[in-house]
Amino acid sequence: MQVYKKILLLVDGSSADKRILEHVALLAKQNKAQVTILHVVHSHTIDQERVLHKKAEALLGTYGQKLAEENIDVKIKILSGEPEEEILEEIKKNNYDLVAMGTHGHKLLGDLLYGSVSETLKHKISTPLLLIKAEQ
Repeated sequence: MQVYKKILLLVDGSSADKRILEHVALLAKQNKAQVTILHVVHSHTIDQERVLHKKAEALLGTYGQKLAEENIDVKIKILSGEPEEEILEEIKKNNYDLVAMGTHGHKLLGDLLYGSVSETLKHKISTPLLLIKAEQ
């Protein structure tokens, strides 16, 4: 039985990404699900946004390759803006069966951005939400 067909994987470049990537890979293989890896670049200047966008491209490329090597159908999306707003809009536009993300994000602005994102998602989405805490 295929429980999940479309999984949205939220990443922030923190150590939490590794654990959630492993869990999502397992779920995707078991369910033959498509995985969309999403990172939202949050910046206040155009120059900073370009640099962060390039870093995100490299990071998500690596994550996408890992999933593709396991024969998982994977898409990569990088958006710019307020993470909470962009993620909620992405969930609204696409019928994901599961949203997955790591928690704690102690990198870049991880605490500010993704700490509040997980709290927001818990209260604002009806899609199942998988939160995995990073190893300490």
